[in-house]
Amino acid sequence: MSKDATRIRSPRLIVVSGPSGVGKSTLCRALLEDPKIVSSVSCTTRSPRTGERDGRDYWFLDRATFERRIAAGAFLEHAEVHGNRYGTPREPVEAALRDGRCPLLDIDVQGATQVRAKGLPAVYLFIAPPSLEALRERLAGRRTEDPAAMDRRLAVAARELEAAPQYDCTVVNDSVPGAVAALREWLGRTIFSGAPPA
Repeated sequence: MSKDATRIRSPRLIVVSGPSGVGKSTLCRALLEDPKIVSSVSCTTRSPRTGERDGRDYWFLDRATFERRIAAGAFLEHAEVHGNRYGTPREPVEAALRDGRCPLLDIDVQGATQVRAKGLPAVYLFIAPPSLEALRERLAGRRTEDPAAMDRRLAVAARELEAAPQYDCTVVNDSVPGAVAALREWLGRTIFSGAPPA
């Protein structure tokens, strides 16, 4: 593959949001198979889950280090979600844009609002569950939280779903292959064809 095939003339951020447990990570991994799209690894103060690696899934920081980076202006966006801090390091995102590639940001609705306010070239994709009951079943399948924590996540999810109309495209993840195909088709028509977001 030629080097030019991994770059585009007008790169944009690809911001992906959706409720916890909706399958964003799985869909983002599929989108990253396109060499024009590069991963943006977020920082977080939460503990790693089983199988997660520092620098691949997240940069795992203690809260004091995270706060110092906020003060230094090192984050493009940051937010507190479910008692933990999350943030997108600014420099790798800006470097990817300069290189003609599209950084993929898997961030929550709060973070997307901050990125939108920065005025960077971006498209905004929202991943929705087929229903809140389907989301509950997915969260229960993780077996990582007690019922009270799950109820809190579902309450947040209901509020996040209200933000879907603010996004350029909403895809319901009722099957991973179907959702991936829909996202690729939309990105192909907008970013990679040079057309404006529909």
